[in-house]
Amino acid sequence: MDKKFNRRDFLKTGGLVVAGSVIVPSVLTGCFSGKQLANPLTYNLNDYFDHFGVSRRLIADVMAVGLSRGGDYCDLYFQHTNANSIGLEDNIVNRASSTVSFGVGIRVLKGDQTGYSYTEDLSPEAMKSAARTAANIANTSPFARTRSLEERTFPNFYKITTPWEDVSISRKIPALEFINQKVFSLDPRVKICNVSYSDSASYILFANSEGVVGTDYQPMCTIGASVIAEQDGRREQNNYTISMRQDISMLNPENLTRIATKSVEDTVLLFEATTPRAGRMPLVLAAGSSGILLHEAIGHGIEADFNRRGESIFSDKIGKKVAEPFVTIIDDGTIPHMRGTINMDDEGNPSQKTVLVENGTLVSYLHDRISARHFNVAPTGSGRRESFRHMPLPRMRNTYMLNGPHEKQEIIESVKYGIFAETFTGGQVRIGPGDFTFFIKIGYLIEDGKLTQPIKDVNIVGNGPKVLEDIVMVGNDLAMSEGGWTCGKAGQGVPASMGQPTVKVSTITVGGRNV
Repeated sequence: MDKKFNRRDFLKTGGLVVAGSVIVPSVLTGCFSGKQLANPLTYNLNDYFDHFGVSRRLIADVMAVGLSRGGDYCDLYFQHTNANSIGLEDNIVNRASSTVSFGVGIRVLKGDQTGYSYTEDLSPEAMKSAARTAANIANTSPFARTRSLEERTFPNFYKITTPWEDVSISRKIPALEFINQKVFSLDPRVKICNVSYSDSASYILFANSEGVVGTDYQPMCTIGASVIAEQDGRREQNNYTISMRQDISMLNPENLTRIATKSVEDTVLLFEATTPRAGRMPLVLAAGSSGILLHEAIGHGIEADFNRRGESIFSDKIGKKVAEPFVTIIDDGTIPHMRGTINMDDEGNPSQKTVLVENGTLVSYLHDRISARHFNVAPTGSGRRESFRHMPLPRMRNTYMLNGPHEKQEIIESVKYGIFAETFTGGQVRIGPGDFTFFIKIGYLIEDGKLTQPIKDVNIVGNGPKVLEDIVMVGNDLAMSEGGWTCGKAGQGVPASMGQPTVKVSTITVGGRNV
């Protein structure tokens, strides 16, 4: 590599020096054909064309190849992502890495069928070759034509001041050291603290044969601590993470202190935990992170591809009562800075707030382009993909339940004996019928209307649609999770978030000790 970089340029492209070795991303070795401009926060459409080394004419030519075998529609999804990670263990920063992902995904649709190909080489020849591969989904004479590109603009729900490309590793390490020092100062039982950190920035350029072209710059930051504590020869472990579409301002003392405090408190709490008796009993879901149950056991079943194929139990439920009138569920891609927020989806549609269940009635699915066409409705801005290497699918963004008419304390006091669950881990869900099992990570017994002992080694087993029917009280204390959730589906992972107020489920199966 004979091209020279000054220190600032080297850090901006993502190279890191770690323990005497240099990790050099592919952007420095020749696969990046575009131009790295000064400040991505001021990019206009032409800057994105320059960034990826393409033009309107080249995009139109590639899409024409994609439609050459009779496809109905073609789109191009360009993506360039810089990602950095740092780890602290045994009181020292002992690992760091930087990666670059760069390429374009080309999709051709013929009815409900999809042809997809991608390339990391953005030369005209390579893109046209990929387009020919995607075009093979069809085998008729071409009839669709590409329209002239007209820019579609979008609101910005994650405005930032400093792009991650301008933040050196020396400005990030103090955040990890702060958390580490705080963790060990909080409780003498703490023996091990691991702090993990990552940031990323993605440049997105989307264009389709209908003439839509749009862009997005997507930041992300995630930082968390994992703690192991020891008491009387017994060890317990827990963790806490914050993840948002934010810049370095997220690494403020308030957030860092909360990470340290919660990770320690949630770990040492387990020394007091007991295992409840097994059986059927009421379940109270805490506000916030327990919304993962809503996401997994109910949300996936409302994604339109499962319903288009008749695989979901909700396939015939549009317009029908699925919960009590005080239950309203929303999937919202517009909450500022939330992990699951997007300005545009990966099909060039504006993000939106989509009401799924309104006053107990199922009113909408989450739609991408294919399902929207099938159901003769508008897309909901829910077509998402992990990267340019993947085709888009209907996916959740930030899924939550609105406030209801009850007070948190009123809900707890209504339970004679049951479980209060704050967070879950290790869940499994069968999307079709909605059957699930989850382990309670942090929770308490409810006895005579009061929270008593912490609990552990507890799993719950149930059915998502049945749980929805069995919600009998909804609190007025809606909270969103700030954790680093990644939603998996069809081999793809996308950032997501969830939340809810305190919720009471009348009865559920709890696995614990037999008495």
